[in-house]
This record gives sequence, structure tokens and C-alpha cells, in this order.
Amino acid sequence: MNTLLSIEKRNAVLLKMAVLLEQERQAIIDINKTDLEAYNGDDISMYDRLKVDDAKVDEMIVAVTHLASQEDPVGVERFSFKHENGMQVYNKTASFGTVLIIYESRPDVTVEAAGIAFKSGNKILLKGGKESLKSNLKIVALWHQALKDNEASTDWVEYLQFNRAETQAFLEKPTQNVDLIVPRGGERLIAFVKQHATCPVIISGRGNNFVYVHPEADQQIALDLIVNGKTAKISACNAIDKVLIDKDLPNKEAFVKNLISKLKEFDVEVLGDEGLTALDEVKPIPSDDIWFEEFLDYKIAMGEITSTEEAIAMINKYSGGHSSVIVTTNEGEAKLFMENVDSAAVYHNASSRFTDGGQLGLGGELAISTDKLHQRGPIGLQHLVTNKWYVHGNGQTR
Repeated sequence: MNTLLSIEKRNAVLLKMAVLLEQERQAIIDINKTDLEAYNGDDISMYDRLKVDDAKVDEMIVAVTHLASQEDPVGVERFSFKHENGMQVYNKTASFGTVLIIYESRPDVTVEAAGIAFKSGNKILLKGGKESLKSNLKIVALWHQALKDNEASTDWVEYLQFNRAETQAFLEKPTQNVDLIVPRGGERLIAFVKQHATCPVIISGRGNNFVYVHPEADQQIALDLIVNGKTAKISACNAIDKVLIDKDLPNKEAFVKNLISKLKEFDVEVLGDEGLTALDEVKPIPSDDIWFEEFLDYKIAMGEITSTEEAIAMINKYSGGHSSVIVTTNEGEAKLFMENVDSAAVYHNASSRFTDGGQLGLGGELAISTDKLHQRGPIGLQHLVTNKWYVHGNGQTR
């Protein structure tokens, strides 16, 4: 078993990682090119997540440097109690032990998610997708170098080169202790992990996020939020897929035409319900199943709605429980929407693209959970811990 590394040593490893990422920047980008050239799929969001360029390396360096500057999340006192018999009782945060991160195509996860789990005092097992294997192995070699340079065991970060069958076997009967599994990827990956895992899994769920344009919306804000939410990063789980437009929105037809023309500048395919299909360039929604679908593509679906209550009901039925937005100048309607929509993050007049650990003040994230137990929404450093009771006595018996 690995004894918990001191916070000084964990921080030193993270800072060394920042130095190595800078030194090996070009090598990482060149190795990633071979992964990109070998990728023969036609999934544009997968390609987007797989690619490492200078900006991505910059993000990796910022992530580990910022992690090194954050307070130690382990050993934080959450509660204390003095028993009448004189015992002193504390509840403190504790590391999980070993965290397995299973992910698709994203070499930055090998830095950022591993970094968060490591800073939280955990041993890391990484199982990346085959499409990013060379990039991931290069980054893991840097982790090992950073650990060795600080006289820490390279066991703290381990890469599992497993195929699907081997991964399934490991999930069902791990050959080493695993305390927590974090799948990062699409619905198929998450379903696969949930089906086979024998230990707790943090579900980083699907997006399928909705914007509701209320009659009292600032229409310019609505346009900006929808275009940003849909087009800024189509591979993101915090992207917008659905727009609900209130039938009482003033100058509704002009608003919708304006929105469609702005989306068309980005080649977004627009689907609409019967209230909107009369407009040019809107394709009919083939079936209600579309409302359940997360697109991860230049595609959006719009529908007409009669009230905030109807918007809430529709979002709670169809969305992934990730992020939901209301655009309105009416504070009361915003409050009704935000309190009753069952999503991890609810927004009033702001883009869903901010559902992200770095953007919401956590300094980074391991995943964005749509589960309700343990932690919901972005899971940052301070959430990647469990807790433990420390009881100090001098011979008390019960």
C-alpha cells in the first residue's frame, strides 16, 4: 500500500509536471499527430477531444500549476464534538485510496483528472481510449519522471493498457484494490462501466441541455446564449441542444428567423416542432425521441411552449439533468424555474457553457456528475475525498 504523500511532496510533483509539460511540449504535439493520423472515425467531437495543440498544452500546464497552489483537500476538519465522557471526536476528509479513471480520446484528462485525483491523495489508475494511446503513454511517462524526481513511487500513476474484454474483466474482478471509478465519455462508455463495476462509480452524465426563452426575455441575450451554447464547443457536455420558445414572446417570428440565420453561419442543422416548421430552413422533428438525444454535433432542436411550468416539465422529462437555462427579466419566473428544474446547474441569463469546475471557482474538475449522491455537478479537488472519524480518548468504555 502507498502511504499518503505529504502535501509538500504532492505539490512538488505537480509543479515538476508543469516543467516537464513545457519541456516536452513539441514532443507531445508530435506524438499526438500520430494518434490523430491513425484516427479513422468520422466523429468530429471525438476528433476535437483527441487533438493536442499549443493551447491544450498551455491548459494542462495551467491546470497542474493551479492544483499545486490549492489547499490540501485531505485532513480538513468538517465537524468536531466533545463527548460528555471526555472523548474528543473529529470528522475529517480522507482520500478514497485508489481512483480508476476510464476515458475516451482526451489526452488532457491524463493530466487534469489525474492531477486532481493525485492532489487528493489518491493512487491513480488510468484507462484511456485506444485512439489516444501514444499521447497518453507519453504523458504518463512524464508523471513517472515527476514522481521519480521527487523520490515518490511511480505506482502513484499507473496506465492500464487493456482492451474492452480485459477492461470488463478488471471492472468485474479487479486484480488490485479500486475504491472509486470515474468514467469520462459518452453514454455507451458510462453504461458499460455501470453494468460491470463492482465498486462505486461517479456518473458523469450526458448533457442534452435546454434553454427556455421566456416572454420577458432580453432577446439579444437569448440569441447570444443560444449561439454560444451551441457553437463554442460542440464536443462539450455543457453545450446547448434544445431551445424552448414561449409562444407569447413578442415578435417571435422575427426572433426565430434571426436565431436561425445566426446558427446557419456555423452550419447548424435546425429541427423544429410544428409551430416552427413553416419557417425556411427548419426541418421537422421526426419523433419525440429527438428531445432525449444529446447531439454532440452542429444540430439543434426547437419547440414552442406555453409557460414556465410547461418548460420545467419538458426539461425534467427529456434533459440529461446537466445544465438548464432560463432567459427572462422576470425574477419571480427565474426563481420558479431554477428551484424546480431538476438539473445539476441552473442558469438565469447566462450560458450553460460555464458548467465547468474551472469556471465555477473549483480550479478544475475531475468530472461533471449528474448523480445526486456524494456530489452533483463539477467535481473539484475538494469533492474527491471521502471522510473519516477520529476519536481520541483515555480509556472510555461504553
